Amino acid sequence: MARRPKDQTAISLNSQLRVSRRTLIRGASTLFVSTLAFGGAAVAQSVGTEHRVQMLNKDGEGRRMQFEPAFLKIAPGDTVIFVPTDKGHNSEIIADALPAGGEAWKGKINEEISVTLTVEGLYGYKCLPHFGMGMVGLIQVGEDISNMQAIQEAKLPPKAADRMEELLQQVG
Repeated sequence: MARRPKDQTAISLNSQLRVSRRTLIRGASTLFVSTLAFGGAAVAQSVGTEHRVQMLNKDGEGRRMQFEPAFLKIAPGDTVIFVPTDKGHNSEIIADALPAGGEAWKGKINEEISVTLTVEGLYGYKCLPHFGMGMVGLIQVGEDISNMQAIQEAKLPPKAADRMEELLQQVG
């Protein structure tokens, strides 16, 4: 049985991937040097969590024209990705249904949109073509819910108002 030189010994990480010891050491060294060069920024930088919300013609409970999940509680700095799983949907903020200093968004029909939310509070959003059918959602960022009354008082079509009231009951 022939022996391989030490620097070419393969390390099996799983049945599909093999990495030489030399490649592994080079990668670790590069990461270490990069971290030192940028004053530890690569290590200290916080990366928020990504949450995916599907835009659907029918949700898991059989309700038509829904976001799933329709309610999210996330941390400041987290990202929400709205995915047009079914065609004909978008995601956009409901006017006046966001905290002071929060950024509004307006996605295009049939396109994924990614939103990073840094300001704490409640964010009410809708699918514009299906707003009247009650296609709304709610995101709670952090613990500040001081803009809840503004969302409760927002002018929404009847089905959207009913659905938003259900979602507001999940805040906490």
